[in-house]
Amino acid sequence: MNLHLEIILAQPEHLCALPNIERSAAQLFVGWDVPDCVIYDQTSLEEFTELQHKQRLWVALLNKAAVGFAVVEPEGDSLHLEELDVDPQFGRQGIGSAIVNFLCEWATNQNYCAMTLTTYSDIPWNAPFYQKLGFVMLTDAQLTESLKLRAEIEDSRGLKSTRRTGMRKMLK
Repeated sequence: MNLHLEIILAQPEHLCALPNIERSAAQLFVGWDVPDCVIYDQTSLEEFTELQHKQRLWVALLNKAAVGFAVVEPEGDSLHLEELDVDPQFGRQGIGSAIVNFLCEWATNQNYCAMTLTTYSDIPWNAPFYQKLGFVMLTDAQLTESLKLRAEIEDSRGLKSTRRTGMRKMLK
């Protein structure tokens, strides 16, 4: 079978598949000592619709079916990767890497200087995955004000700041 992967801005017809992708991907965190919100909190269809309208939601389509998505947020001269999920049925096939690489290229073309994110430093498909794609872990002194604020919000939700890291990939 010839598989065709395409990464595009989400369209209304893609939105119904995204909660299932998010829910399935969150199950990968079971057993990793993460707060329940990581496993059970979900983005509502209304929130996905709003993100789609704001053109902050990208989908990975495999033979025209949504198998992954990313949420991005502009922050000054950086583009922040807010969320990245791939349906585990399609995991370890390069889809997550393809999404991130596509978004880095898109961000470069939009004149962003860097892409940032926050993630777990000790879970294999988190920080180590992004390091393979050229992201570097930031020290506390290197965190931007927006990343510091994100870390505070994450900490208030129970995401242990000692296990989280801010990361950045310079694009220019």
